[in-house]
Order: sequence, then structure tokens, then C-alpha cells
Amino acid sequence: MYNATVARLTYRGLLGRRRAFILFGLPALLIAVSVVIRILVGADDGTAGSVLGGFALATMVPLIGVVAGTGAIGPEIDDGSVVYLLSKPVKRPTIIFTKLVVAIAVTVVFSAVPTLIAGFVLNGNSQQIAVAYAVAAAVASVAYSAVFLLMGTLTRHAVVAGLVYALVWESLFGSLVPGARTLSVQQWSLALAQRIGAEGAVSSDVGLPTALVLLAGVTVAATWFAGQKLRSLTLAGEE
Repeated sequence: MYNATVARLTYRGLLGRRRAFILFGLPALLIAVSVVIRILVGADDGTAGSVLGGFALATMVPLIGVVAGTGAIGPEIDDGSVVYLLSKPVKRPTIIFTKLVVAIAVTVVFSAVPTLIAGFVLNGNSQQIAVAYAVAAAVASVAYSAVFLLMGTLTRHAVVAGLVYALVWESLFGSLVPGARTLSVQQWSLALAQRIGAEGAVSSDVGLPTALVLLAGVTVAATWFAGQKLRSLTLAGEE
């Protein structure tokens, strides 16, 4: 189910110059902001939760997910080079699974790891806040990667669609509108963070069992549909 050659080509494409600016820029900004806040405010659990929840989890993680998820396959479909990949004796599910693994790895490294570092900078992991939000970022990275990988197979405007989803639904509605929170990857990952953190340190509008089922369901469904879409691209090319 994993092809090293496909993975290497995908990593090379994701870590190119244009995407590297966002992949490195957002984590650097988070850590820089955290350092400034720690110097000016000192160690404060409430401030740490606001920064990690409001900026890291609600904004940085989905944006990096957009870059990694759509970038794992979208450009190949746009420029037609996917035809060359599909002509090789590699099963379609293997291609999708390999690209998903790469997207998840990139998203976790550039979101969960900086979130953990920022958490330690902000309050030294008091009340397990740094670890809780880092785990939430890692779990959210899996679902976001699958969703945005699917978008990359569905439309040539996957980046735009992903940004609308990340900034409007997750960052705005997912944070402010009560009814929309139950359908937010952010809130599902917060349910796990709530279990890890000290009592009252992190809150979520979704129960942990429900959140885990939804996270797994969305990830599996998005991956399966992406595989089906790739299969249809093959058939269209043969016709």
C-alpha cells in the first residue's frame, strides 16, 4: 500500500520553494509570537490556551493541511503529469495511500511539532496544555490531509476551496457558531485535547467517542472517494 518512489516524488513537490514559504513561515510565526507573549505577559495558562487554540489549531493546522493535502496530488492533475504516474504499474489505492501518508507526515511535522514547542514556550506545559494541543494538532492533521487530498482530486481550484473551508468554516464558523462546531475537525480534535489536558484547561463541544468516530469516518471516507476519483481519471484517459 506504500510506494517509496511515489512518496519521494510527492515530498519533492511539497517541499518546493513556493510551498516551503508557507510550511516554514506559519510555524515560525507561531513560535515567534509565543516568545514575545512569554516575555511580555509571562507564563499564563489562559493566554497559552488562547494562542494554541485560536491561532495554532484553528488557523495554522488547517492552512498547512491545505498546502500539504492539495499539493500532494493537485498540481499533478493540473499539469497532466498524473497520466505518467497512472501509466506505471502501481495500484491506484497505493498512489492515494502513499500521498496521504506523505501529506499527513508533512502536516504533523509543520503543525503539531511547532504547537508543542510554542506550548512549552508559553507556559512550560502547565496543565498539560502544550501536549494536549500538540496531540490535537496531530490528530486534526490526519483528517485535514485526507479531506484536502480529496479536494485535490475533485477540482482544479482545490487550494481556493481548501482555503475557504479552512478560513471560513473551521476558523470562523467552527469557532463561533454553536451548531457548526459539531461538524468541525477542530472541535473533534479538541475533544481529545480535553481528555489529555487538566480539568477545565481545554474544552470541546463534542464528546470524545463521537469525535473519534467522526475523525476516523471522515478520514476513511475522504481517502476512499479520492481513490475512486483517481480511478475515474484513469478510465477517462483510456477512453
